[in-house]
Amino acid sequence: MQKSNLFLVSAPSGTGKSTLINSVLDRAKQSHFPLELSISFTTRTPRVGETDSDHYFFISPEEFIAKKESNFFLEYAQVHGNWYGTSVDFVQSKLDEGVSLILEIDVQGFRLIHDLAFDYESIFILPPSIFALEDRIKKRGDSDLSSINLRLENAKNELMCAGEYKNLIINDAFDEASEALYRIITEESTINEQNRQELELFLAKLLSS
Repeated sequence: MQKSNLFLVSAPSGTGKSTLINSVLDRAKQSHFPLELSISFTTRTPRVGETDSDHYFFISPEEFIAKKESNFFLEYAQVHGNWYGTSVDFVQSKLDEGVSLILEIDVQGFRLIHDLAFDYESIFILPPSIFALEDRIKKRGDSDLSSINLRLENAKNELMCAGEYKNLIINDAFDEASEALYRIITEESTINEQNRQELELFLAKLLSS
């Protein structure tokens, strides 16, 4: 029986991370592979269609701060004025049940977990090019130029941290990227050294664009 594991997946906005993760979750369900998406705590207001305990654990800012101060969270971050955090107990209970978890996480949260030396596998999703990333950000429906530029600048800053992750996946051909992510999670087949060198060269070109 394969040991359960925690998979930290990061990517800049517009890279297609959530779509990739959902495709892997669907495939794992069909294959009866025990895999779930970690549910975070947040202080933001639920959006239409979101329910407590299914999409997030919705709590007040006061509750969040109290939990943060009591070391309740494995990682936490403040994004656009709202707090997000992952419960240590939630993660540990799922792993103890034999369920592997995917945690969508930003670089700030990843570094907190990295500092804690918690067992995990890290994966960073790369766009095929800066141009493609910019195009995807524009297609998300935000027509404000300053907002688009801010998201693109934030994305570039996040890309500069990609080398800190053990696995890099380029989301160019969706099926190939989904297959790569699925194999890393279900087979624990990390990127080999040759491919890693090629991906780091690709990342360097991406950052120089």
